[in-house]
Amino acid sequence: MSRRILITLAFAILAYGFWRSADFQQIAAGVAVFLFGMLAMEEGFKAFTGGMLEGLLRGTTDRLWKSIGFGIVTTTLMQSSGLVSVITISFLSAGLIELAGGIGIIFGANLGTTTGAWLIAGLGLKVRIAAYAMPLLAFGVILVFQRSKRLKGIGYTLTGLGFLFLGIHYMKEGFDAFKDTFDLAAYAVPGLLGLLLYAGIGIAATVIMQSSHATLLITITALASHQLTYDNALALAIGANIGSTVTAIIGSFGANIDGKRLALSHLMFNLTTAIVAIVLIRQLRWSVDVLSQGLGIAANDYTLKLALFHTLFNLLGVALMLPFIGQLVGFLQRFVQMREPTADAPRYLNEAALQVPAAAVEATRKEIRHLYQNAFEIIAQGLALRPETIDSTQDLARAVAATTRIEPIDIDELYEQRVKGLHSAIIEFISRVQAQELPEYRARELNALREASRNIVEAVKDTKHMYKNLRRFAASPYPDIRQQYDSLRSELALILREIGELASGIGDADTILSLDGAKVRLEETDRRINITLTRLIRDQRITAHMATSLMNDCAYAYGIGKNLVDMAQTLFALRERSLKDAEQKLTLDETDIEKVISARR
Repeated sequence: MSRRILITLAFAILAYGFWRSADFQQIAAGVAVFLFGMLAMEEGFKAFTGGMLEGLLRGTTDRLWKSIGFGIVTTTLMQSSGLVSVITISFLSAGLIELAGGIGIIFGANLGTTTGAWLIAGLGLKVRIAAYAMPLLAFGVILVFQRSKRLKGIGYTLTGLGFLFLGIHYMKEGFDAFKDTFDLAAYAVPGLLGLLLYAGIGIAATVIMQSSHATLLITITALASHQLTYDNALALAIGANIGSTVTAIIGSFGANIDGKRLALSHLMFNLTTAIVAIVLIRQLRWSVDVLSQGLGIAANDYTLKLALFHTLFNLLGVALMLPFIGQLVGFLQRFVQMREPTADAPRYLNEAALQVPAAAVEATRKEIRHLYQNAFEIIAQGLALRPETIDSTQDLARAVAATTRIEPIDIDELYEQRVKGLHSAIIEFISRVQAQELPEYRARELNALREASRNIVEAVKDTKHMYKNLRRFAASPYPDIRQQYDSLRSELALILREIGELASGIGDADTILSLDGAKVRLEETDRRINITLTRLIRDQRITAHMATSLMNDCAYAYGIGKNLVDMAQTLFALRERSLKDAEQKLTLDETDIEKVISARR
């Protein structure tokens, strides 16, 4: 409802302004063109979030100074702290970066966004910037219509930059003409009241336009046309900083708990910075005057002095907050708590992760790992083993042989509670991701992950079928049938243990290749039991009924093992595409397995 009120209010102000002044129309059109340019630039930069940006983000968050540097550089290049915030929240929600790294990026983004004020004040108002806009628009539009996603991205970026320049030009021309008919400077409010009032106007303008750059553009062009006093312009810049947190807050609505913590940290940082700037406004003004002399900025060049003030108070905020980032993370983790999720509730699938393909793929991967953990516990129970036993170094054959009684469990109910709903959520999420425009390799990754999720489900279903006879024959007075079922249990438990070891060391060069041994063992176990089965029936050491059950259960056990191995080869594979492709080429297929088994005979 509040958003509708803001939109209605904005429309009413625009309608009144259009009615009163044609010059106001030019100012409003300039803001609109500038905002459209920012949207086009964001669209352009999104074309480069298919791998390069994600790789940089992963590699620049292991140290706080790297995170801050990443925030500064990317925001300077994109001229959009909002896009950087959305990408950061997406990666945080997918578990790709830590909360401290995300906060560092936000700190850096606040510094990076100050470059926009320098560009507007230093370039936009000093040269005839519209002359540069025209070729950018011409070349940009041609590239926008190309099929290549990269060329299209470059086209949107150039077009967006052209519209930014054009918007600055219209704003400057509009305010220059506007001052002849209406003097906004007459409404200047001095002192603390003016500081607070114009800071509030800056917040409102940024919230409505969803862009602190647009608020700064209006402020700087109005200041250059003497329609705004220097003091009131400083206050508007402070308010724009607070209002810029709205994008991150909106982006966190669909994020996980860490995404919400990051948005709150952004708000806390900008509020703290604003309060410090207001309290120390005289000292900051003096510092700007001193630094301006050293930088060669004229005493009456208030637009560049405003840009310097914007950078200075943001830098002061970072300097004040940086030593306490550990305490800030601790406070956020205590203050913003998460309800304990149920076993079947998705932990990583959220709206924020959908914003960036890399984050969506990683969120899917982590959710399938969650699904596998649920399935692992069910399969372990179906084998009459404790999960802790499988994860330990205990001799599995002895643990299996020591089983004297298999407790009854309802695998159907466990499947419904812990697997089915989660699998459905994963499939739905993958479908939503694939509805977007994706690079081909991302689409292949998602297809493989969907198949891995299905592998897990099939393994649980096969466990349910095998469990019925397993419980019946594990305590049978016939030692031979017990031995065969114990052999199946030992082999499956060993596969589960090996997968657990791989899961704890993702990225090792042997991740996929080490599973080939499990494939060979599965095939050998299946053949050995079938050969033994013929001998046991012939010697009348088991009944025909037992033999039929064992044959069926061998097929179920083979299905469980194969599905688990196939799942692991996808889920715990190396992330680098070149290494992953090399692994896949070296993986044994059915023909290779047959050759290995024949060579062992």
